[in-house]
Amino acid sequence: MARVAILGATGAVGRTMLQVLAERDLPIDELVLLASPRSAGTLVQFKGEELQVQAVSAEAFVGIDVALFSAGATRSREWAPIAVAAGARVVDNSSAFRMQPDVPLVVADVNPHAIGDHHLIANPNCSTMQLMPVLRPVRDAVGLERITVATYQAVSGTGQAAIDALRAEAADVLAGNDDPAPRQYPKPIAFDVLPVAGSFSGDQGYTDEELKLVHESRKILDLPDLRVSAMCTRVPVINGHSEAVWIETREPLSARAFRALLEGEAGITILDDAATMTHPTARQATGNDGIFVGRIREDLGCPNGLACWVVADNLRKGAASNAVDIAALLLS
Repeated sequence: MARVAILGATGAVGRTMLQVLAERDLPIDELVLLASPRSAGTLVQFKGEELQVQAVSAEAFVGIDVALFSAGATRSREWAPIAVAAGARVVDNSSAFRMQPDVPLVVADVNPHAIGDHHLIANPNCSTMQLMPVLRPVRDAVGLERITVATYQAVSGTGQAAIDALRAEAADVLAGNDDPAPRQYPKPIAFDVLPVAGSFSGDQGYTDEELKLVHESRKILDLPDLRVSAMCTRVPVINGHSEAVWIETREPLSARAFRALLEGEAGITILDDAATMTHPTARQATGNDGIFVGRIREDLGCPNGLACWVVADNLRKGAASNAVDIAALLLS
């Protein structure tokens, strides 16, 4: 049996990690919940027990086998080296270490072999995460030349404050105020689409969310020259990220063959019936660990092109579930 810790246990992803751990049968002897001193003393329910959150400290990682981090990049940079030095293997959900050459960036059902004997493993960004299991079988079958992605990202990716802001702004609009004050983003998110998700990075006009899709996809798929184009937007959806995806393959692959590849993947569900308007939505994905794919078709504008719609719960599949899946591999 093992001792597992969660740093950031009171945050949205941390609480989702607890949910996923409660659903899985991992060989855990003791679960230690850690957070900032401000959250210390908080009581959290886990498998019918009440666990008390502790303030993070160096001593808290002594004897820990696996530590799941979801407390932001700043805290990860501070505490991950301390946890590793104490003997823990750290699975970090922040952006702190993703692009470091000596840190594997892992999607458990895409490149688990990358874990090796590393003691620090990075979790990809949520938008990257849900796309990789769709692209991996295509890469293996016919090769990849280019992917183009437009994301429609839920506000839960920003945190609980953004969820509260969406609800409050929506209530204002429904009460007759067509111009509510923005509460979370530069402009109101209620009943609108914001063409920016993340923060602008550099002088090329791309956000960090878009650049994460570019660089993380290349690293996870082990395709350093893969051409990736990304446009990330924020939509008035509480939870569940959606993506419109265009794929250019090295060798021809029909839409039917693409569908057959995805149907052979355990974590992917195809919802694609035009006659009954059966296509995946963010609401359907919420609360599930799987990836949902629809609108599968050949791209009329590209000889070796395919297009599809990919949806997943950004808190579960996009973050918590992958971290727990990696923990399961480490504990096995």
